Amino acid sequence: MGGADRPAGVVSIGTVMNEQSDDDGIVLTEAQKRARRSRSIAIALALGALVILFYVMTLVKGPGVLIRPI
Repeated sequence: MGGADRPAGVVSIGTVMNEQSDDDGIVLTEAQKRARRSRSIAIALALGALVILFYVMTLVKGPGVLIRPI
């Protein structure tokens, strides 16, 4: 079960994955979490408005959008 079947200097992925770090990474403050949530909601609303705009424009143009010269 040793590392004799691997070349010298190669680290097994299992070994790296098993090493747990005590570092929690970046911890956001409550203000940063609120700002992130606000941005996410704004992006979602803008995307939803764009989808609705495309849908309405498709309905307005109707089947005429398919009748055009090639």
